[in-house]
Amino acid sequence: MDVTGMAENPRKASPLDVVKAVLSAFIGIRRGAAHERDAVTIKPVQVIVVGIIAAVIFVLSLVMLVRFITG
Repeated sequence: MDVTGMAENPRKASPLDVVKAVLSAFIGIRRGAAHERDAVTIKPVQVIVVGIIAAVIFVLSLVMLVRFITG
């Protein structure tokens, strides 16, 4: 697949695609082909919203884990 060919007729990314991209970015693993595909299909606003939600869930789960262990 060619990035220029995808730019002419980009498909919209599904919410699951956005979540996968954000979680793989949190972990730090990305494939080059997936990164190029996501750069064309995912909008920055989608990444920001999912990233904030994932960060909040991560922080709240850590707080709950610490309270469980210390409580």
